[in-house]
Amino acid sequence: MVDLKDSTVRLSGIVSESVVDGVGFRMTVFTQGCKHNCKGCHNPQTHDLNGGEIVDLKFILDEADKDPLLDGVTLSGGEPFLQPKPLAVLCDELHKRKLNVWCYSGYTYEQLKELSETDGGVKELLEKIDVLVDGRYSEKERDLTLKFRGSRNQRILDMQKTRELGTPVWLDGME
Repeated sequence: MVDLKDSTVRLSGIVSESVVDGVGFRMTVFTQGCKHNCKGCHNPQTHDLNGGEIVDLKFILDEADKDPLLDGVTLSGGEPFLQPKPLAVLCDELHKRKLNVWCYSGYTYEQLKELSETDGGVKELLEKIDVLVDGRYSEKERDLTLKFRGSRNQRILDMQKTRELGTPVWLDGME
């Protein structure tokens, strides 16, 4: 049973089985709240900072535990980096279950690095995710042929290599 500080998160919803939100068979967790308001956003219902519902991390973990076929969990939104501390705790628990974690953010990696200098939660979450799909959705750069992203300006970053080198590194095969 997970009983940790910062053990709740505001969610819009969960998709228990997805193949479009990252490599492999995934569960997608849609966080609630976003300040980016990208024109043409795929999930505008997630923008309201007070919408959705507050759930325990245990609820999310129980959902993941129900499916032994999962390769990983994707954090989407909304904007996950508006709730970084509980999501960092969630990442720890998911990694204990041998699940990888992808995270979509309207912030670029560089913006998150800057935010992490003054926000320990952002730093923690950035250190724990395996893949970051970064950058605001741009309707002008929309491209339906791209894998796992909606517009050409967005990147799919291998966070282990990015942390090792200190500079953004694309996930193999996703350029």
